Amino acid sequence: MNFEFPEAIRALATETRAFVTESVIPFEDDPRWGDHGPSDDLRRELNDLARRAGLFGPHIPRELGGLGLGHLDRAAVFEAAGYSLLGPVALHCAAPDEGNIHLLDQVANDDQKDRYLSPLAQGERSCFAMTEPDGAGSDPGMLRTTARPVGGDYVIDGRKWLITGARGAQFVIIMAKMQGGEADGRATMFLSPMDRPEIRIVRDMHTIDSSFAGGHCVVDFADLRLGADAVLGEVGKGFEYAQVRLAPARLTHCMRWLGAAARAHDIALRHAAKRKAFGTEIGRHEGVGFMLADNEIDMRSARLSLQEAAWRLDRGERGATVSSMAKVQCSEAIWRVVDNAVQVLGGIGISRETAVERIFREVRGFRIYDGPSEVHRWSLARKAMKRVAAEGQEDRR
Repeated sequence: MNFEFPEAIRALATETRAFVTESVIPFEDDPRWGDHGPSDDLRRELNDLARRAGLFGPHIPRELGGLGLGHLDRAAVFEAAGYSLLGPVALHCAAPDEGNIHLLDQVANDDQKDRYLSPLAQGERSCFAMTEPDGAGSDPGMLRTTARPVGGDYVIDGRKWLITGARGAQFVIIMAKMQGGEADGRATMFLSPMDRPEIRIVRDMHTIDSSFAGGHCVVDFADLRLGADAVLGEVGKGFEYAQVRLAPARLTHCMRWLGAAARAHDIALRHAAKRKAFGTEIGRHEGVGFMLADNEIDMRSARLSLQEAAWRLDRGERGATVSSMAKVQCSEAIWRVVDNAVQVLGGIGISRETAVERIFREVRGFRIYDGPSEVHRWSLARKAMKRVAAEGQEDRR
């Protein structure tokens, strides 16, 4: 692995960081950024700024108007974008759209790409509906939303929740369990416009975070009839396609949140360099200085971990295990960095005098979504145990 980014990528990351600092951060006090994310008009205004700067869609294939960056190159640019929580929104590389673009590019047929991927790449929004209130979540095998074959079509019924970006999305990717037919009991992905009357947004969910356009919603599907052309990929392969989406999406979350953690650390570091207590700057006291040092260590190790995983994806590896490791390592390191930043700032750290308080609320959820740390550890331990069993070696003392 070459640890040196190409000059063009370093320049692009620098340009992105400058754009976020100069053009995006001033919008952080905009009243259009509410409890359920930035409004659609704010999002479109930010998108227009990114387009004019030549930074829109760093991950989007070039043939669709994006910059066409690979996974490793995204690490530098997405981290720079994440320096403001609105940065990924501006560049159109925020979840869930970024992951959906990758999934559709890999799995969708030409007609589906024309109907769904092309508008999404131009700045429309989407959502991904898998999580359920009493079913699929950490264990996707508990899917309760069903798809019944009926006369060549499929009828979908079920309730989803914590569906990020549902309000205002132009279309949805639905994960449902087949009920009947040759693929009975197996998961399948379906594409549907969100304006169908059989799709109802029940309510917005009030969550600790507020940086995702469209918020998080409860969504009902009642007798939603879709044709065979709505199947994404092949019937019964939904879980396989979920892995196509999840491994890269885990890493891009790490990249964006690492940028936010760097912002929190920078604010705390500047505070520690000027705030005095007990005769000197507080950063010179070991209690504070060690937290700052730990932040530097955590950010470096998180950055190396996610970049190595991204490098493996660029090599064509599935990356399930390394992305799982990186997700746990980065989500917990990012949390420690931001928590330390709050502590260093003291009273103002729990206020809205700086961006750190909001970043603190935003990054807490990352240890849960895309798989809680505990589930990833459980899965990694199972793989380790299988490896030992396959080797068939006796305990050697």
